Formats: sequence, C-alpha cells, structure tokens
Amino acid sequence: AEFLRRVSLDVTGTLPTPAEIEQFLADESPNKRTRRIEELLDRPAYAAWWANKLCDFTGCNPAQQAELGQETSVQWYAWIYQRLLENVPYDELVRRIVLASGRRSEQSYDDYAVEMSAYFRDDAPADFAQRDTMPHYWTRRSMQKPEEASQAFAHNFLAIRLQCAQCHKHPFAPWTQQDFQNFSRFFDGMTFGVPDESRQRYRELAAEVGLNVRGDDGAAINNDVFKQARHGRTVPWRELYFRLPEESRTLELLRSKTVTLTAEDDPRRPIMEWMSRPDNPWFARAFVNRVWAAYFHRGLIDPPDDLNPANPASHPELLERLTAAFIQHDMNMKWLHRTITATDTYQRSWVPNATNRNDRRNYSRMIPRRMPAEVVYDSVKQSLAATELSNAVRTDLSRRAIGYLSMRLAGTYAMQVFGKPDRAVNCDCERVNQPSLLQAVFLQNDPLMDDRLRESGWLQSLEQQQTAGRLPEFSDLIREAWLRTLSREPTKEEVSRAALHVAAEDSPVAGLRDLLWALLNTSEFILIR
Repeated sequence: AEFLRRVSLDVTGTLPTPAEIEQFLADESPNKRTRRIEELLDRPAYAAWWANKLCDFTGCNPAQQAELGQETSVQWYAWIYQRLLENVPYDELVRRIVLASGRRSEQSYDDYAVEMSAYFRDDAPADFAQRDTMPHYWTRRSMQKPEEASQAFAHNFLAIRLQCAQCHKHPFAPWTQQDFQNFSRFFDGMTFGVPDESRQRYRELAAEVGLNVRGDDGAAINNDVFKQARHGRTVPWRELYFRLPEESRTLELLRSKTVTLTAEDDPRRPIMEWMSRPDNPWFARAFVNRVWAAYFHRGLIDPPDDLNPANPASHPELLERLTAAFIQHDMNMKWLHRTITATDTYQRSWVPNATNRNDRRNYSRMIPRRMPAEVVYDSVKQSLAATELSNAVRTDLSRRAIGYLSMRLAGTYAMQVFGKPDRAVNCDCERVNQPSLLQAVFLQNDPLMDDRLRESGWLQSLEQQQTAGRLPEFSDLIREAWLRTLSREPTKEEVSRAALHVAAEDSPVAGLRDLLWALLNTSEFILIR
C-alpha cells in the first residue's frame, strides 16, 4: 500500500481509490508493481501532472504573457499535455517550442489572423494543442530583451544559471561576461509585434472590428481583441518574428560550438541542433536530473537547476549512465519514468533503521516529501467525493488542479500556502515543497476545508443511508475513511479509538466528518512516503 500510494501520487498526482488498494493488495503476482507503473503511465493523469512539471521547467506564467495571459497559459499547458499524451520524445517537444513561430512562412497575415482568432472563439474553438509548435514561450514580456531571454533559456532547458555572468565572473561558476554576451546575441532581433510588411493589414483588420490601435507594434490593443474573437470575429494579432542584422555574425555557444549566422538564418536553429547532439553536456542531463529530483526530493545534482563543475553530482556514474540510456532510448520520457520508478532505490521503504536514520543523500531509504500544492488540492477533493463519482473526480481533468484548473488556480491563497510557483523567476526553488505552520492552519481552519467537508459527496450519501436505516457498520466506515485518505488499512487500535469517537457524536455521520477532518490533518496524509 505504501508503494501504491507513493507511485500513484508521483506519476499521476492522484491518490489510489479504496478499490484500487484492495485489488493491488490482493494481487500476489511478482510483477504487480511493474504492471501498475505501466498502467499509471498510460493514464491521462500522468500527462496532466507532468505537463504541470514541464510548465514549471519552461516558465509558463500568466502574468508574464504579453497578451491574454490566462488564456495563452491554458493553451501552453494544453499543448504540453497533448505532447505527453502522445509520448513525443523530449527533444522533439523542446524543438517544437524552441523553433516555434507565430505565422508560418507560407501563411499570409490574413490567414494567420483567422487561425489565431479561431483559438479564442466561444463557439467551437479551434484546438491550440493540435498546433505543431508552441510560440507562447517566446511571447512573454520576460523574453523581449536578449539578456533576459538568454538567462531564461539556459535555465529552462540546460539547468544553467547565467544571471551572475551578466555583470561579473562568479568565483564558483565557469561562465564569464563574454560567455554571457555571446549567448545573448543569439536572441538579438527576436520581436513580438507587427512586422513592417503586415502593419497596414493589421490596422485595416483592427478598423473592421472597431478597435483602436495605439503604437506602431499594436501592443496597446487591449482585451477588446479577446472580446471580439470570442464572438467569432477575425481580429488582428501580433506575431513572433526576427529583425536580424544585415551583416553576418560569428558567435560562440557557451564555449561548445562556434556558429556563423547570416541575415537569413534563424539563430535558434543552431542552438537546437547543438542541444540535440548526444554529446551535449547539459540538455538531456538537465532533464534526467530534474525528473530524478521530482521523485526523490533532491537531484543527483542538487539544486537541480545548477549544473556546473562547482556543484558535482552525488552519484556521477549513475547520472551519466541514466542520461546515456535516456538518449539511447530516443529521449522517451515514459521510459525514464518507468526506469526510475522500477528501481529498488525508488521502491525502498521510508521507515528508517539504525544505519540510515540520518541519511538524506545516499538514497538508502525513501525520504518523505510533502505533496505539491496541486496534489494537496485534488487529494482533499478526491478523499471526500461520493463513491459513485470518485472516478469522475479523478479523471475529469477540467476540474483538477493538476489539470486545466492549474492555470486558473495560479496565485490563489491555497496554491500560495502550499508553494505553487508563480514561475516568475529562473529558479527551480520557486516551487516550495517544505511543510509550514501556515499549511497546518489552512488544513485545520480554512473556509475551503470547511466547505469541502460540509459538501462531501461521500458524507452526504451516508446521511441518506442513515436516514433510510441502511448505514454500514462503524468499522467498515472507519476502514474506508483510512483507505480514502491514508491509502492503507487502519490498525485494530486505530479502529477502536475511531469507533469510540464516532459513537460519542450526535450522529455517526457527524462523527465520521470529524474523523475525516482529523485524518486530513495528519502528516501521513500530507506526505508522500
């Protein structure tokens, strides 16, 4: 049961149901763990939860979007979710982000405006997730200056911290100001606006729908664009394009490769080609290390976004072999998840013994980790759902914090308390998974928790059974409460103590409500062990 809860939460961000727990415990086949891992990787919830993680890694932040932040961030999430659902290789997924353009080379501006408007209409909107590329990465305000773009890009895809090198040579980092300036020049000329050849048509389209354009690049068009698009009108849109210098340039890619660019070259292409090479020292290694860190609460290189010689791996041979195998398997992300979760290292118990009690570095036992913010939100909801609706609560991704609610919940109090990142800075540390006093207060007293318990579908169904005189035995209800929240059978002592409490209340359902509140406030519930 311990393994089932751990792997279900880590792979899919979802608690196992009581029925799944009973089935798993009754299965005596020696390969049941392997089969369960495979089953979890085939669930849409895997794609939903790990799309959230990739949104962390790539900086999907509604507040940073130059236009319609909430809507474009949902599209960003949906696009990554679809790639994970299809198990697109990691390098191919990144390629479709890095080389993305707003308007395709063969596409007229009018056709581009029609396409973009269709994504935002209320009536049968086009599916942005089916686009081949995802340009929103480049349209953020934080990507409009080459110095900022180079720092974000290095952090997102290479797990390299370049920010210090903008001003000085850090004593413990290899990068110089010259390295930083060279890398930043690859992002010169990248522009989100209206190119000269499209400006006239842009203004004409704006006039046709009664929009007032202020500024040469159309940046001042406000949410009126969205309102018009929602009603099915074709409206003007800015686009991602390059203003490249006429003369050729010779640049160096972080001391690894020298590139000569002409005015016709997309400067992102040699970066992507360089990152995709098997001998690239950062690209695949950064992703492997980040995935490892998600499962073990620390990377083989830790912090996982600081790959540099002064921060060596704790287990370098393991990281090198895992990275090489990931590349040999065509950067298949499911292969990586499957390989890590199938190891004895991942499947070890969290219970310490005399020899490993103080070990937090060598993986001699699993270190308990607090659930991430989105998983806490969903797990409370799932624990209290009506039995007949439990599957819908787990699978309806439009209503889950690990799914499409993720962007809409960003910045809410519950997400802030449990450390969901704003993705506003280039640091993996922005997601906080440490427990805090404020989190304990939230689970005990927040109105959201009161509402969840009062509106619990399971408790409401039990009230109906109680009225009809068909309420199950106390021991059966207590057992289900444990399975719903802690994913294990209660001990005899726990059943006895809980039964005394339930019997002492005005009604069994009232007692059970108090019991659920208590279970949701245990460290065992909030931790992945």
